[in-house]
Amino acid sequence: MWQIILIPFIGTSLGAASVFLFKTRMSEKLQRALTGFASGVMVAASFFSLIVPALEQADEMGKLKFIPVSIGFAIGMLFLLVLDMVTPHMHFNNCEEGPRSGLKRTTKLVLAVTLHNLPEGMAVGIVCAGWMYGNASITFTGALALSLGIAIQNFPEGAIVSVPLLGEGVPKGRTFLYGVLSGIVEPIGALLVIAASALLIPTMPYLLSFAAGAMIYVVVEELIPEMSEGPHSNIATICFAVGFILMMSLDVGLG
Repeated sequence: MWQIILIPFIGTSLGAASVFLFKTRMSEKLQRALTGFASGVMVAASFFSLIVPALEQADEMGKLKFIPVSIGFAIGMLFLLVLDMVTPHMHFNNCEEGPRSGLKRTTKLVLAVTLHNLPEGMAVGIVCAGWMYGNASITFTGALALSLGIAIQNFPEGAIVSVPLLGEGVPKGRTFLYGVLSGIVEPIGALLVIAASALLIPTMPYLLSFAAGAMIYVVVEELIPEMSEGPHSNIATICFAVGFILMMSLDVGLG
């Protein structure tokens, strides 16, 4: 179980380490490509690893099985919306969100990516909890597939949060540390969910779809706008498709 929980964090840390390969900043085209790839992985993970198992677990409700899944999805979206509104953070297009604060620009940039990572950690924790308690629709390989998929998309996210900080004049060692710290919320979120799993298991359809809603919120509100900024380019769309297909293949192949 520990390996599954830590894999996404390792992906973020490896991505942050790519800062040592760049002199100053990442090209706009590469950043778009990485953001598109991460978006594709998150969308596929939300559907195949979270929503489909949630629907399977609510199967006893027959034609009404969409109700708990819809409720959980909406609450997940709302949860991230509230976090987005109460947490001061800044995106790499200099768009500042949340309440005004005296935090440094670099801190706000790191907080923006930390918000992305929280629902991913929760998703891994929820799936691990389902597997631990013998849920028939969640297997060890399915949990591993989700963890690997999130780790794969965390690699570009780790690079996306670390490399642009070089342009802010932050030393490479510190930018690497910021990237690693942005991912530490994932194992923490997973462990918190697992710690409360005995109480949460009966609501598994809600929890799985909650995690899916939170992840889709990040894609729609943050990643897609960022990958579409500037002059028109198809690179982000192509990389979105690659990320989606890769995550779908992982989930179906291992799950």
